[in-house]
Amino acid sequence: MGQNVLVTGGAGYIGSHACKALKTAGFVPVTFDNLVTGWKEAVKFGPFAQGDLLDRARLDEVFTEFQPVAVMHFAALSQVGESMSEPGKYWRNNVCGSLNLIEAAVDAGCKNFVFSSTCATYGDQDNVVLDENSAQFPINAYGASKRAIEDILRDFQVSNGLRHVIFRYFNVAGADPDGEVGEFHQPETHLIPLMLDAIDGKRDALTIFGTDYETPDGTCIRDYVHVCDLVDAHVLGLKWLQDDKDSRVFNLGTGSGFSVRDVIDHSRNVTNREVPFNEGARRAGDCTKLVSGSSRAVSELGWNPARSTLQTMIADAWRWHQTGHYSE
Repeated sequence: MGQNVLVTGGAGYIGSHACKALKTAGFVPVTFDNLVTGWKEAVKFGPFAQGDLLDRARLDEVFTEFQPVAVMHFAALSQVGESMSEPGKYWRNNVCGSLNLIEAAVDAGCKNFVFSSTCATYGDQDNVVLDENSAQFPINAYGASKRAIEDILRDFQVSNGLRHVIFRYFNVAGADPDGEVGEFHQPETHLIPLMLDAIDGKRDALTIFGTDYETPDGTCIRDYVHVCDLVDAHVLGLKWLQDDKDSRVFNLGTGSGFSVRDVIDHSRNVTNREVPFNEGARRAGDCTKLVSGSSRAVSELGWNPARSTLQTMIADAWRWHQTGHYSE
């Protein structure tokens, strides 16, 4: 048997793909999830321990039972709009929960920690390629809570020797090519699954929020990375720590970016169906262009985001969309 890795949020979209990648790499992923937004059916690759990050006693039980060699921390509330209207919920769940987890890990002697952060920590820095040294000015409680957890990790490195790798990324897309796990949120807020729902008649139309941006086609541009490429980077980050390398921050993206209309056009090509859409007003807080540079991850981790083409991400998402939803 391989070494146990505790995966918080392992029943969610990214976490479940990480569990598969860990199993493939020879580890035993132990999913810790409260199933508020995750799916029990997505736990397929290792043991399941149900629990909440705010329950310190339960965390201690899980560390004692499984004795993980590392933590891979995905569990978080992540709706930007909700974080602006209910900031307390985000500070309590994301920050207090993560502090519980970090303290439990340190007390159990588990000193390798891989953290799923976000480029939302950079805030509204429009139309520049963001790198790991870009200033962090989060503009909502979601991004601010993630930045706070990064700070906590650095403090615990000083006090307790907790070594960590932090990944910051924007839009994750696609699904497991084998169809074992995929993307399914309730409610759904991500562009590609919303668009596939519209193609499939599960919603009337996709809404394009803003068509007057200063971009070639008037719609805003975002960086997309395939979920399988993303979790491969997390496994590389874990191995980085196991090789006794220093704590490090890595951005994950393609460095290019696609507009909303690009995504619609590619979807039409992949599915051979029209995408019904409406044009709406801009949303508050939406930037024109957000793109994440990833040269550090490529050069230092040896990361290769080979599946992160728009064609592949949409094709994998479409295959999952047609065959693989979890029970509602």
